[in-house]
Amino acid sequence: MLDLLGPLLRGMAITGEIFVGAALVAIFFGLFIGLLRISPVWPLKWLAVAYIEIFRGTSLLVQLFWWFFVLPQFGIFLAPLVVGIFGVGMNVGGYGAEVVRGAIQAVPKAQYETATALNMSPGIRMRRVILPQAFRAMLPPWGNLLIELLKGTSLVSLITIHDLTFMGNQLNITTFRTIEVFTLVLILYFILARGVITPTVRWFERRVSRGVVRGV
Repeated sequence: MLDLLGPLLRGMAITGEIFVGAALVAIFFGLFIGLLRISPVWPLKWLAVAYIEIFRGTSLLVQLFWWFFVLPQFGIFLAPLVVGIFGVGMNVGGYGAEVVRGAIQAVPKAQYETATALNMSPGIRMRRVILPQAFRAMLPPWGNLLIELLKGTSLVSLITIHDLTFMGNQLNITTFRTIEVFTLVLILYFILARGVITPTVRWFERRVSRGVVRGV
């Protein structure tokens, strides 16, 4: 099995690269769209609703195909890696936006009233009072979303990216060692999920619970 590890580890490195990029995209869009979702300005609110419904209501695979095969029909050519990062990231961002919205709305109303009584502007109130408290509530569900994001990266193998799944398929075709290949692929994904992502999220949760993280 050791002879299979080299190609799979190279694919794992690509998967890790896509995961990090897509996670940053997902966090950005999740926070941005989540804030628009609770905006009192109706056009912004409906824009956020449209984003969430489109990305949550359609298949991630079809979204990736649309980015990769349809955009070139309009003269827009994106590298496969860019499609993978933004395609997966923006999809998970749709789910993340609802997490952000729910966490912000779960902050006790008294916190809003106190901040208003202290003559804080809406922007300062959100940044200094609301978001730090919401951040504590949104971390656990974001941890689950990041695991789902990792799973979603396996679909980028269908748009020619040589990730862990792609390398596993190629090794299976060339060696016919199906059991060994996909057992290793399974183990490597598990290591990424439970050995890297989960401990990292729990570390952030501990930091937040100790009051080290005071704002976003």
